[in-house]
Amino acid sequence: MTTSATDDLWGEAGPGSRRILEAALTAFAARGYHGASTRDIAAAAGMSPSAVYAHHRTKEDLLYAISLAGHRSALAAVERALAEEVTAVGRLRALVHDYTAWHARHHQLARVVQYELGALAPDHRDEILRLRRRTEEVVLDEIVAGIASGAFRTEDPDGVALAVLSLGVDVSRWYAPGGHHTPVSLGRRYATLVLAMLGTDHRSATAG
Repeated sequence: MTTSATDDLWGEAGPGSRRILEAALTAFAARGYHGASTRDIAAAAGMSPSAVYAHHRTKEDLLYAISLAGHRSALAAVERALAEEVTAVGRLRALVHDYTAWHARHHQLARVVQYELGALAPDHRDEILRLRRRTEEVVLDEIVAGIASGAFRTEDPDGVALAVLSLGVDVSRWYAPGGHHTPVSLGRRYATLVLAMLGTDHRSATAG
């Protein structure tokens, strides 16, 4: 299971654009999309508003870039988790662990991309929703494959998939660093819960 938080969220963005994206993320998380102004973002980035517009034409473009980065990163975390495991139990345990841990490590980013979706322009929102559906498909496919192999027992694979996604996403709502839970401990706990939903041996969920 992947435990590093060093994934590069901003891809090929240059130093100036990265400063703006980080400032926008912080502003959106603190004030909400509608409560944060471009002037606020520029000040936090140590730039003028015109310099921000040189990188991103509108505030909505900033939200889109942040949403795209967040959803791509979460999907990549799930795909990396699956690449490291072979058995149905091991694959789903790793998936739930890393998906949950991602939402804890990137709780600020996850809150913004989950709760500000409605502020995106329709074409941008559609692209983000396609990424969400891809993540949903990966989770459901793993559960269905586990049922077919006899590793899992459930009559409601769609419901379990929804639970996996909901548990992970909700972490971003309340998680704060320095508390009782760590990303890793939450990942392990939630993996245990999900595998119990699927009728596996409790020890299978916590081994390794």
